[in-house]
Amino acid sequence: MFLVALLLNEAVSWMRSRSGSASLRALLYMDEVFGYLPPVENPPSKKPMLTLLKQARAFGFGVVLATQNPVDLDYKALSNIGTWFLGRLQTERDKARVLDGLEGASTASGGSFDRATMDRLLSGLRARRFLLHNVHGEAPALMETRWVMSYLAGPLDRSQLRGIAGRGEVTAEPAAAPARPGVPARADAARPVLPPEIAQVFVPARGTGAVVYLPALLGFGRVHLESPKHGVAQVIESGRLAPLSEAGAVDWLAAADLDVPESELDSEPAAGGSFAALPARAQKKESFARWEKDFADALYRVVRIDLLRSPRLDEISKAGESERDFRIRLADLWREARDEERARLEARYAPKLQQLEERERRALARVEQEKQQASTKKLETAISMGATVLGALFGRRRLSTTTLGRAASTARSASRTMKESRDVGLAEETVEAVRARRAELEAEIRSAVEDLTARYDPASEALETVAVRPRKADVEVRRVVLAWVPVEAGR
Repeated sequence: MFLVALLLNEAVSWMRSRSGSASLRALLYMDEVFGYLPPVENPPSKKPMLTLLKQARAFGFGVVLATQNPVDLDYKALSNIGTWFLGRLQTERDKARVLDGLEGASTASGGSFDRATMDRLLSGLRARRFLLHNVHGEAPALMETRWVMSYLAGPLDRSQLRGIAGRGEVTAEPAAAPARPGVPARADAARPVLPPEIAQVFVPARGTGAVVYLPALLGFGRVHLESPKHGVAQVIESGRLAPLSEAGAVDWLAAADLDVPESELDSEPAAGGSFAALPARAQKKESFARWEKDFADALYRVVRIDLLRSPRLDEISKAGESERDFRIRLADLWREARDEERARLEARYAPKLQQLEERERRALARVEQEKQQASTKKLETAISMGATVLGALFGRRRLSTTTLGRAASTARSASRTMKESRDVGLAEETVEAVRARRAELEAEIRSAVEDLTARYDPASEALETVAVRPRKADVEVRRVVLAWVPVEAGR
């Protein structure tokens, strides 16, 4: 109960963090709901479940519940369920509770409910046959499921659980060593003596052996990235480590990100460390002023936020949102756009389908009418022909004028009978023509829906990259210092 209640409350929180949607985003399925949604008691799972049944559909969140005994469910829950799949019920109490719930749901949605018809349909259900009732539909429908075979092993024992837990163990790969500046050709053991105006820091040594400190420049800066159009307002702190060449040249564009926090930098070297030769330019304060300008220009060129854009929806990802999360969010928007276009498509074809259905109904009625008329004419012709034959054989005057007139009338009646038979055939041909046109229209609708589904596939869309860059005025250099980077001696 604790786990189910916790899960349902998390589902409610997730639901309320989303905007409203008429398209299905997620589905919560729970089998054997008995005991979690009782009619009298109030277990911890009941309140969040009722909340989901009442509100979730407005957020595109579907709920599917399954039970063998509807009498064990709260009536308020039953009245908030719009689609029902009803199988054969074992007791009259279950049937009465289902009928009460269906009637309540139909009344709440403004629909009609024929309790006697529904009772008769429920009582006549066979095995593997279900009654589908949708409160928004015109009438209930019967459906039959296919055979399904399932092998259930039952609850897992402790050894099986341990086996499953063992499969989830993942061994992390060792992290790659951070990039280090190159080693100059000559190394001096003594630490260079520098003017006090030149600030120095020491990257912590990771090993326990002797190290050689290599000179580099370490720049700390802050970049303000702001773009109301893309919903970006972010401050990026940057610490970049650039190697010094023997001539004292610095390439900030090739610098690497500092792999340790600024607060963990040392102010003194490790004991026993030796130092590589320091270029002459790095021993002058004026050089650092020039390097600060170069560092600011590098930050302006390098620091940016790359966003992803969907060309079809004209939707842009959020700062820090991964491509996977962006595509998941796009899937919700795709479904909403697809459902809206599908609704417009169905609305456009609905009058044509209704017209063809009406034509088919009238054509079928005409067939029945022609069949009745043909049957009547056949009967009349048979009677008239029999009377004529009998009159000719047993009458007093076999070839009287009356007998000849009756024979002529019988012949005309037979001709009309043949005409009525031809009319039946023509009416049936009309029905087939209408049905063929309806089949063509339905195939056209299916093709349009398939094309619509193929077009609204976020997984296959090629996303564009939108770069949010700073202005030069948004780049702030906090300081550029001389950094000594340790490497193992002999490397």
